[in-house]
Amino acid sequence: MRWARRLAIAISLVLAATAPRAQTLTFGNNATVTSIDPHFYTATPIIEVTREIFDGLTAMRADGSIGPALAEAWSPVAPDIWEFRLRPGVTFQDGTPFTADDVAFTIDRVPQVPNSPGSLVIFTASIARVEVVSPLVVRLHTKGPDPLVPANLAWVGMLSRRIHEGATTAGFNEGRLAIGTGPYRLVSFTPGERVELARNETYWGPRPHWERAVNRTIRNAAARTAALLSGDVDVINGVPTADLARLRADPRLALEETVGLRIVFLHLDSLRDETPFATGLNGEKLAANPLRDLRVRRALSMAIDRNALTERVMEGSAVPSAQLVREGLSGYVPGLLPAYDPAASRRLLAEAGFPGGFRLTLHGPNDRYPNDARVLQAIGQMWQRIGVQTVVDAQPWTTYSARQGRQEFTASLMGGTAVTSEASYPLRSILNLRDEARTNRRYNNPAFEAVLDEAGRTPDPAAREPLLQRAVRMAMEDVAIAPLYIQKATFASRRGLTFEPRVDEMLSISAVRTAP
Repeated sequence: MRWARRLAIAISLVLAATAPRAQTLTFGNNATVTSIDPHFYTATPIIEVTREIFDGLTAMRADGSIGPALAEAWSPVAPDIWEFRLRPGVTFQDGTPFTADDVAFTIDRVPQVPNSPGSLVIFTASIARVEVVSPLVVRLHTKGPDPLVPANLAWVGMLSRRIHEGATTAGFNEGRLAIGTGPYRLVSFTPGERVELARNETYWGPRPHWERAVNRTIRNAAARTAALLSGDVDVINGVPTADLARLRADPRLALEETVGLRIVFLHLDSLRDETPFATGLNGEKLAANPLRDLRVRRALSMAIDRNALTERVMEGSAVPSAQLVREGLSGYVPGLLPAYDPAASRRLLAEAGFPGGFRLTLHGPNDRYPNDARVLQAIGQMWQRIGVQTVVDAQPWTTYSARQGRQEFTASLMGGTAVTSEASYPLRSILNLRDEARTNRRYNNPAFEAVLDEAGRTPDPAAREPLLQRAVRMAMEDVAIAPLYIQKATFASRRGLTFEPRVDEMLSISAVRTAP
């Protein structure tokens, strides 16, 4: 009997070794996922996860173009009406059919999400009403012509009226309401730490390659690299620039990168009469906020050597820019990069009444964007050279973002993206023009807004382009913000994985495959 027991054990070991193993992809993410509610916040890490669970009517491809998703086709049937034809046979992950009524419910919910730090209403604000024509046809009536409706709806995850009526953000975060039509379903969510997903076996689209996926928050850059090298994760984003050469030389790894959509910029508090972190050279209170003077804002911008930032601090992982969109996108203005001219900066400061300069605190995160703390220090040194005595205060993102939202800073480092692959979205979102009460805007120029609104009402791309360019030029010449550079989206992975780097910097887990 002993030989029979040994044979049984041997057979079981062979079967265990040859049985198909559950395939799991582990992603080391440089950003924190704080919610599973697809309408809670426009933050990249939230959308990166929720779009795996909740599909939009359309989808942004890796190159920034727009393709079909829950809608098979769409077209304008009048200057202010878009018709979307929905994909038949789609169900939510609990078996509930997806219909045009769910589109109406979803668009109605977006502006009603409470306590949103960055509402998705910017994607739906132009929609006046939703007309349900049939279960698979919906018409969106807009407040005027809006050519961006298909692009905007790539960012709005569709919900079910039956499942999500009265849904709260807490209900999504707890998991019981995280039911979408996407390629993955939620298994567990630990806010700020970990999201676990499992393949949706009833998904309407191509079957996802991975049975399970894990999104791990690893904010520390060195720790992300170490996790990839040790095999604890399969792919990371936000690859530290200092590690690029070493990772490229490692035969076990592969790097993918593309010029992205994210602009890193400085917000300069130009609207308030008084600002908290600008004083005289001896710390005395100034008679007025110096950043309200265009000459001071121009002086600060011209004192920044953007080429040095991208070549030395960012080590080639960014492209210098003085506008909100990169070359090739609608609204880009050729030749807008300002000259680096410290001497001219000093002259402008003198003309503005600050021949000896003044004191300023520059705030920013130290764990959100690649090399953010080093970028802050470099800018501080550049401003010192023109007589602006600069103190740099770099803080953890969780602390910094909350304070930034309360408008506590005078000069601060931020980032934003052209998620619609053209200039109007970042102009509105970065300058916070969605604040109709004008209490929390970063720029207030009715003439500029009139041009931007006209561009939004112009469906013809050829006629729209010069309007967008004019709006960009107006805002940049007024130094509404001080753009610095466009980030490259850089990913590192274990060799044997294939995926196309996305211009929105997100990793699409459902698009990652193993090499044939």
